[in-house]
Amino acid sequence: MPENTPRVRHDIGRYVNEALRERYFAACDVLYAMGAPIRSETDVETSFGTTHVYRYGPTDPAAESRTPIVLIHGSGGCSAQWYPNTRALSADRPVYALDTPGDPGRSVQREPMWQPERAAQWMDEALDALGLDRVHLVGSSYGGWLVVNQAHLRPGRLASVTTLDPGGLEKVGLRFFVWIFASLFATYAPKSWRPRLAAWLEQPVIVVPELRTWIQAGVRAFRIRRPAPLPLSEAALGSIRTPFYLIMGKRSLLVHPERQLERVPRVIPGARAEIVAATGHGPQLDHPDLVNARMLGFMEDVDSLGPARKSASAG
Repeated sequence: MPENTPRVRHDIGRYVNEALRERYFAACDVLYAMGAPIRSETDVETSFGTTHVYRYGPTDPAAESRTPIVLIHGSGGCSAQWYPNTRALSADRPVYALDTPGDPGRSVQREPMWQPERAAQWMDEALDALGLDRVHLVGSSYGGWLVVNQAHLRPGRLASVTTLDPGGLEKVGLRFFVWIFASLFATYAPKSWRPRLAAWLEQPVIVVPELRTWIQAGVRAFRIRRPAPLPLSEAALGSIRTPFYLIMGKRSLLVHPERQLERVPRVIPGARAEIVAATGHGPQLDHPDLVNARMLGFMEDVDSLGPARKSASAG
């Protein structure tokens, strides 16, 4: 290897090349334009790299002081995935969307952070750099694992946690990976086949042209370098005292919804759990109005309890 050639680290996510990265960013920007206007973008430094953050709303200045929402996207994507949700959420309170280092976004990873302790340290450092002392944390899929992990290991900044068809509750099974690959191949199917495939796979990506372009561009452009996360133990979940809300798709292939509907409120004190019909792994994509309203209602309930719940949780 020539002396000046940088060594490729196999534990750090990376873009294949500059041209594919720019093509992916262009596809991301199309989705961002479909959501709420971005008020600002900023980069914050952590021990694991630079985290890119999008700031939204609120539209009502009186809501500026409300406890903000922080959004953590799923694996293989970036904050653009939240375009169906940012308008409703940012109308109510400030919203921050973080691009997770190690995924195809505008963050830059320098150190591995797939280990639970490192992942929790990354998020805590990012929130600290943003000056956020108390937040409602929302995570989807792999982002769901990140927020469950945060509630277990570093809950100090968390007003609540909402998980959308999350990792972290069960071991990721073969059926989920088969669905992922089948969904990707289906994005290349003839246009006339896509509605039927989308219904069969419970995959809105197939029939939304902007989402389909985004997914295809991301797969071409970026190489993820981390293992699938392990589920939290029963004891770890039972240690969580942060107000907790679980939303799952009825036909989810990542979790067994009926099993978790019974298990999570039993294991996590005071937790809520709900199944959304007519969706699989993306309830916030398939039914954004419903899920946005449910999330905001949950956060309102938590905020109304105020310091009393916080003190009880700390005790």
